[in-house]
Amino acid sequence: MTSTFRRAATVTALAGTAVAAVALAGAGTASAMPTDFRCTASQVDTTIVAGDPGAGQRYATVVFTAKPGESCNFQGALPVSFTGADGVTVTPDTTSDAPLVTIADGQQATMLLHWTGIEAPEHQVQPTAITITAPATTTPRGDTSDPRITLPWNQSPLDASAEAHDVTVGPVVAA
Repeated sequence: MTSTFRRAATVTALAGTAVAAVALAGAGTASAMPTDFRCTASQVDTTIVAGDPGAGQRYATVVFTAKPGESCNFQGALPVSFTGADGVTVTPDTTSDAPLVTIADGQQATMLLHWTGIEAPEHQVQPTAITITAPATTTPRGDTSDPRITLPWNQSPLDASAEAHDVTVGPVVAA
């Protein structure tokens, strides 16, 4: 009976140690990857990559790449505006529950842009720039840089007629 009691006590002690180790490991992970702040323009490199056009539909992907040593979050479709695109309406795609996307140390996230290119040239506009506003807050390091990311617009013209004048912005997704 005594050896059975000792075995049970040993198993209980080992299980308690394992639970404590898992709890400590989980606590370390939570502090290593904070989830309470958003990306700022200084934390990511941003590019626009052309998509495959077809049947008057145009696409481009905004690619966010976390700089070395940086970690930040995106969620949903980010606010977008165009310079030199009068008559164009920007509409965020809010049809789905957008998950929180965390990128760190060179990881990427993407955001799809969709528009039409079917109108005659006199009913199209060629933006000079696109501005994406990352929903920034102060990071744990105190970074409060400008959350606006402005890039030259190197894609095709946007329709600006009364019938076709929308650019739809998809939610940010992990790449």
